Amino acid sequence: MIEINQKKTKTAGIIGANGYTGSELVRLLAFHPHVSLSFLYSRSNSGTKISDLYPDLATVCEMVLTDQPQEVDILFLCLPHKESYNWLSQNQVKDDTLVIDLGNDFRLEGNFKNRNFIYGLPEINKKQLSGAKSIANPGCFATAIQLALLPLAEKGSLNEVYTTGITGSTGAGQSLQATTHFTWRNDNISAYKTLTHQHVDEILQQLVSFNSNEINLNFVPWRGDFARGIFTSSTVKTVVELSDIEQLFKDFYAEEPFVKVSEKAIDLKQVVNTNRCVIHIEKSGNVAVIHSAIDNLLKGASGQAVQNMNIAMGWEENVGLNLKPVAF
Repeated sequence: MIEINQKKTKTAGIIGANGYTGSELVRLLAFHPHVSLSFLYSRSNSGTKISDLYPDLATVCEMVLTDQPQEVDILFLCLPHKESYNWLSQNQVKDDTLVIDLGNDFRLEGNFKNRNFIYGLPEINKKQLSGAKSIANPGCFATAIQLALLPLAEKGSLNEVYTTGITGSTGAGQSLQATTHFTWRNDNISAYKTLTHQHVDEILQQLVSFNSNEINLNFVPWRGDFARGIFTSSTVKTVVELSDIEQLFKDFYAEEPFVKVSEKAIDLKQVVNTNRCVIHIEKSGNVAVIHSAIDNLLKGASGQAVQNMNIAMGWEENVGLNLKPVAF
């Protein structure tokens, strides 16, 4: 029988544990060999068992949600956008506590008092993330699109980019909205925030640091008739041969455990329930299309947060993240 080291070395707390990203973190951290959950914070559901909100956690975690945070080694902020700043302003957090924000408060402006938030896309910022105490987790669409474009940006090959992306209903959060209600979402599809999505600035901020040319990103996001996952397709003009583009991507991600470049067509089920991103490239004439797929709640949120935690703490990058996709 294989012996598993059950010793927990660091304490962790989740602010906003009642939401989708918070509950995903509970699932991941409950089995992480180096982390012990100390508290699950929620103002709206204080006094309620997390398993009463998410029955699938009944055999995983029976902790009761609280509105009283504790001192911990690692703090995850899983709050609605623009609320992390307010929470940090109103609560005392030790300087040596690792804070990972899953909202968008610090992705563009990374300073808060004495904290300088590092942008947490491991595939480009791994050195900066090592030993970091403040991390701004990337957005879900931002992660999928950046991973599809970064190798071309590094070569200065991006100029005009046209991207479409479709996301599942969990991307809109747990609160019920007209466009997440089953009777609206079922057998339906729609575009939203056309050319104005909040992740565009975040994406360009990172890409322009690699690319020698000005980049225009024309992004049209879509709501999909499924619960989780993101599939994006980015169209660019290039005279480079397909085989050379594929090799460029394979070389760029050669040392990255969660990015796979596939020569075969990809689909969403390859990544759902994993921290992986799969990429496939097609080309006709001087037009190339780079497809990328991720799970919006894992590589696009909670899984990437754990990946960033592992890097910051000096642990193996894939600890607690060896997850199997849901194929059937």
